[in-house]
Amino acid sequence: MDVSSKAVPAIEFRNVSISFDDVQALRQVSFLLGKGEMICLTGDSQSGKSVLLRLALGFLQPDEGEIWINGQNITGLDETELLAVRRGLMGMVFQENALFTGQTVYENAAYRLTDQEWPEEEIEKSVLEVLTFVGLQNDLEKQAEALSGGMKRRLELARALIGWPKIMLYDEPTAGLDPINAHQVLDLIIRARDLHGISSLYVTKMLGEISYLANHRAEQSHDVWTIVPADAVTGLNVMLLEEGRIAFFGSPQEFQQSPLPAVQHMLHPVTDALHDNLEVADPWAQNRRSRDKNFLG
Repeated sequence: MDVSSKAVPAIEFRNVSISFDDVQALRQVSFLLGKGEMICLTGDSQSGKSVLLRLALGFLQPDEGEIWINGQNITGLDETELLAVRRGLMGMVFQENALFTGQTVYENAAYRLTDQEWPEEEIEKSVLEVLTFVGLQNDLEKQAEALSGGMKRRLELARALIGWPKIMLYDEPTAGLDPINAHQVLDLIIRARDLHGISSLYVTKMLGEISYLANHRAEQSHDVWTIVPADAVTGLNVMLLEEGRIAFFGSPQEFQQSPLPAVQHMLHPVTDALHDNLEVADPWAQNRRSRDKNFLG
C-alpha cells in the first residue's frame, strides 16, 4: 500500500446530523477512522451509537453532512451503489442473531460469496479459511440452530469476515454471551484487526472490553497465533457519544484520565450520594495482564 492510499481514511464523517420525528439522533458528528485502526464507540443507550453504524453502512442517509468510505462519498448514493460499497469493503456483526437457521454452518459462511456469484472453488477455499479462523472447521454440516450461543456468534463473525473486508463494524458483538465465549469473540476481533489489518468500529457499553482491546494484541508465528498483553495498542481510540454529540475522542489513556463529566459518568456511573455503601469496580484499574474470566466487569 502506498503512502497516499494509506492516508485515505477507512471511514470519515463530516458534520453529520440526522433526526427522527424532530428528535436529533446525531448532531454535527465528525471523525476519522484510519486504515488498520480501531475506534471503540461507547455511550449510554439512545446516545446515537447504532444510528452511527447504520449511517456508515448506508442503511440511513444523513439530513446534513457527508459520509466517506475508503475515499468515496456515499452520501446520496442509490441502493445499488451502496450495496456495491458494502459488498466490496465492509462486514458487519449485529447485536441480533442474523444467521439463517435453516442452513448449515458452511452455507451461512458462504452466503455472501454465493450471493456475489464467486466460483465454487474459491468459495470453498474462503469458507474453510474463515471457519478455521473462528474454530468451526469441524462443524461444516451442522445446522445453525443446533449451535451453542458462543458458536453462533463465532459463525456470525465468520460470515462477516469472509473475504477479509477492509472495514468491520461491530454492534455489541458480545451481548448475551457468558464471559468465556465473550473472551473468545474479543480475541477473534483482535486477531482480525492485527493480522489482517482490518479497520474496526466497535460499539460497546462495557468499558472492560475497551480496556481489553486496548491492551492486547495478536502475534503469529509458524501459523500459530496467540493473544498477548500489550502496554498500549497503537491506532486505537475511544469515542464517547452523549445525546448525539461527540463528548470525547482520544486514546484509552486519555479517556481514563479525562475530567469531562460525560466521561466520569461512564467511568463511575453509580454516585456516592445514591449508593453510599456500594463499590463499583473500575475496569481501568484491573491488572491488564490478567486473563481473568470476569474481565467484562
